[in-house]
Amino acid sequence: MRSAILELEASKIREVANVGMGRADVLPFWFGESDEATPEVIRAAAIASLQAGETFYAHNMGIPELREAIAGYTSALHRSVAAARIAVTSGGVNALMLAMQVLIDAGDEVVVVTPVWPNLTGQPRIMGADVRCVALKPQADGAWQLDLGALLAAITPRTRLLVLNSPNNPTGWTLTQGEQQAILAHCRTTGTWILADEVYERLYYRDDTASGAAPSFLDLAEPEDRLVVVQSFSKAFLMTGWRLGWLVLPPEMAKQMGKVIEFNTSCAPVFVQRAALAALAQVAEITPRIVTHMRACRDALVPALQALPGVHASRAPGGMYAFVRVDGFADSLALAKRLVLEAGLGLAPGAAFSPEGEGWLRWCFASRDPERLTLGVRRLADWLGRTTR
Repeated sequence: MRSAILELEASKIREVANVGMGRADVLPFWFGESDEATPEVIRAAAIASLQAGETFYAHNMGIPELREAIAGYTSALHRSVAAARIAVTSGGVNALMLAMQVLIDAGDEVVVVTPVWPNLTGQPRIMGADVRCVALKPQADGAWQLDLGALLAAITPRTRLLVLNSPNNPTGWTLTQGEQQAILAHCRTTGTWILADEVYERLYYRDDTASGAAPSFLDLAEPEDRLVVVQSFSKAFLMTGWRLGWLVLPPEMAKQMGKVIEFNTSCAPVFVQRAALAALAQVAEITPRIVTHMRACRDALVPALQALPGVHASRAPGGMYAFVRVDGFADSLALAKRLVLEAGLGLAPGAAFSPEGEGWLRWCFASRDPERLTLGVRRLADWLGRTTR
């Protein structure tokens, strides 16, 4: 086997979840998904497609109707995007890996802003890249901040690819439009590609946006810029298990992407694409409700955590997570396992998201019933009250 594979770390999130899976007494907040089922109108569209016999191969890049619908959806939020620049993929993670395969050769330098979902550092390593991390900095109030100067200094003409996830998993940190403008201008001078993971863009809770989305590189970039944007139906449409995402590509890359998809998955299932069409047709009803509920969950959880002695968390502007630090516990993996076994509380260890996340825990607040969050805080408080650090 290749050394790059042997050296990959297994998921620490899964390691914690494996300790508690199947236990009815554990409240699971470890994975990045809501416990609410996909809206019925989306499920019904998939069922109708299956009943119509749409069980055959589709176009590599996605059925034309869905590519047009995604282009219209994207154009309504940002600058106009042509359907020819859209590639439908079998999930957001598949979209990311496809982009890595197209852009990275072994030995290329890739810069990643961390803490971040571990796939974003693991995928370039699978491709044999030299991964360099630029760390966000935690502030006294638990919020995280980018040192823009440090990031720009790390991006040189040797840097093939910059990987950014904003709004960020796990911290909720979100790039400003000014920061995006500076990054785009700098990468134009160095010839560096930008891979922007923007799957949480609709889970954005500031009121200073007219579009209802977080700032995007698509608000600034020209079609020919070296920019690839990754999106997914998972978060804002409650479709994690459906495995459907998309890429927004420069025109010349779009012409090549179909053959790369062919060698990976051939195509996304048609019935899943029909479900996505229904999701986009109902976006004005589905997504605002989800965002309003997520905001309420965040606004219930974070103050309750902040009220606990020695617990630090910030009300992040985006995403679906509270990133939490508990004084006196440096080993997040050990702490997460103890919380499962001793408190019935399932959280993700911060170490899963890079060394910069060590000492923190990620709590997914996307709960259908906010009372589960309240119960989780109570379990944490009770455990801290009886535990010696």
